[in-house]
Amino acid sequence: LGASAGAGLGATLAIVYLAGAGTAAVPVAAFAGSLAGVAIATLSGATGRSGTATLLLAGVAVSLFLTAVQTYVQQRSVQDLQQVYSWLLGSLSGATWSQAAEIGPYALISVTLLLLHGRHLDVLSVGDEEARALGLNPMRTRLIVVSAAALAAAGAVAVSGLIGFVGIVVPHVVRRVAGPSYRLVLPLSLITGAGFLVLADTLARTIVSPAELPIGVVTALVGSPVFIWILRTTAAVRT
Repeated sequence: LGASAGAGLGATLAIVYLAGAGTAAVPVAAFAGSLAGVAIATLSGATGRSGTATLLLAGVAVSLFLTAVQTYVQQRSVQDLQQVYSWLLGSLSGATWSQAAEIGPYALISVTLLLLHGRHLDVLSVGDEEARALGLNPMRTRLIVVSAAALAAAGAVAVSGLIGFVGIVVPHVVRRVAGPSYRLVLPLSLITGAGFLVLADTLARTIVSPAELPIGVVTALVGSPVFIWILRTTAAVRT
């Protein structure tokens, strides 16, 4: 939806052009960039009868554009490439309780909104027309859910960098085990995603100890094969 690409561009701009502002500028810029990326994708994909596919395609287009701008900025500032890439690959090595407290309110609001809309997402999954017939406003529900998810993602990437595949792989695995109902998938994905991230961080700290791998490398190495397996098994079931 443009959240990661927006955060990456925001952090890159802060590292390259706001070096004098200190390290505090990076998470603020990443947070703002993440929200801006989702907002642009949502507005770009908003039509009178837009569905999830339209929104996702708009997000892909916006992500590609923002990534292109980020690459241009990086190439203009080769001396900052190492710092940019370190942030883009994600890390929990510098995590502090004060950072957790800073993003806590955003996470609490987002999680509460998402969990409260679990039943609405179950209704929405059967189709927009059916949802309207049952008294649900698909556009409003989709806007609330996307906004809550964007707020949570923005808060997370602002302090940890970009850690891929957690949000892609974990919900699919949970759905295979717990069934399709969002009332179960949402809370179980939160718990399982947190556990997977802690496991990945542990592996990142121990595989090449005393050095430390970027946690994004570990999640990608684990998540990519799992996601390919999910895609293949899903296609096999549909055929």
